[in-house]
Amino acid sequence: MDEEGFRGGWSQRGLIVEGYRQSEKLGCYLKQKQSIFQIHRIVSSDLQRALDTANEIARFLNLTVESSNHWRETNNGVIAGMPNEIVNERFPGLYFSSLRMDERYPGGESPLEFYKRIEESFHLLCEEQSSKNHLENVIIVSHGGVINVVYHIVKGLEWTNKNKSFPASNTGIHKLEYCNGQLVLTLENFLEHV
Repeated sequence: MDEEGFRGGWSQRGLIVEGYRQSEKLGCYLKQKQSIFQIHRIVSSDLQRALDTANEIARFLNLTVESSNHWRETNNGVIAGMPNEIVNERFPGLYFSSLRMDERYPGGESPLEFYKRIEESFHLLCEEQSSKNHLENVIIVSHGGVINVVYHIVKGLEWTNKNKSFPASNTGIHKLEYCNGQLVLTLENFLEHV
């Protein structure tokens, strides 16, 4: 959980106390349910708030965290981490949903570039898993926007930055499994641990 009142995106702000507590609960829960989840790897966005969460989980599972810039939230350029009040003064009406699909944040990426980055990262991970015959369970620690894109891909829905987002609570678990040769969401925004 990052701080309210600031623009997230590529902000390097870390978790606040409540975010650490939620991440501890998730790590403890995953350790208690290791026979069910059987996590072998933790891959995390390299943005600080995701790394903080991943490191809390790793503490409980005795795993190392592989950080990657591929799983970052949308690159919101110059407004990353900026207080909302300042963004509203300098860039009135600038929100992810207000951009055209090919329009970039100042100094950042467009919704289309974001989608393509996540789609490519997701397909690469799936290919990697497929080459290992899906024997390795991986937890990806990422962000709401990324999770939303993955949902659209898995459910075969067209994604735009104007779509209503699928729910993605802080430390919510979204579980994808291969069933009969295709990916299926078997847990969506699961929050039993909180």
